[in-house]
Amino acid sequence: MTNRFITAPLAALALAGFGAATFTLTAPTAAQAELPKGTKAPAFATNAALAGKEFGFNLSAALAKGPVVLYFYPKAFTSGCTLEANAFAEAMPQFKAAGASVIGLSNDDIATLKRFSREECRDAFPVGVASAKIIAAYDVAMGNSGLTTRTSYVIAQDGRIVAVHSNADYRGHVEKTLAAVRALKK
Repeated sequence: MTNRFITAPLAALALAGFGAATFTLTAPTAAQAELPKGTKAPAFATNAALAGKEFGFNLSAALAKGPVVLYFYPKAFTSGCTLEANAFAEAMPQFKAAGASVIGLSNDDIATLKRFSREECRDAFPVGVASAKIIAAYDVAMGNSGLTTRTSYVIAQDGRIVAVHSNADYRGHVEKTLAAVRALKK
């Protein structure tokens, strides 16, 4: 597990595209721990964007249709977050075939997310506003920066978290969440 506390200068370098994995520390901390498997996912509603259009996203409504992959990312249009969004977009046919929906959340404003949903999510899945309340409920705050850690949750249709992957490196999030979604069908 990596420590998600990154000093401000290192975080700025990581967000600028210099590879967040290069700057992460290895000591875990008790203060920053994602929600564990088996936990009931906190319900929320937020503003989101899909294909450049704003809409209201409600986790309970999404779960009524099937499992949800909820992934938090630090900042739209940074290198790692862009590559992660591209990877989720490319894998959307596989997520849909497994009966799951995907939503990405960051604390970006809705105008930014509208653009990000078109350009980097390729109109394939929505991205929503992670309010301070949502960030706290899912325990994904990156220190006091207002940003979120890169954490992916797979939430089963009953609302329970069945998989968690938290790693500053975007690689592996799609693969691990897709495997967890597929395991739900077995």
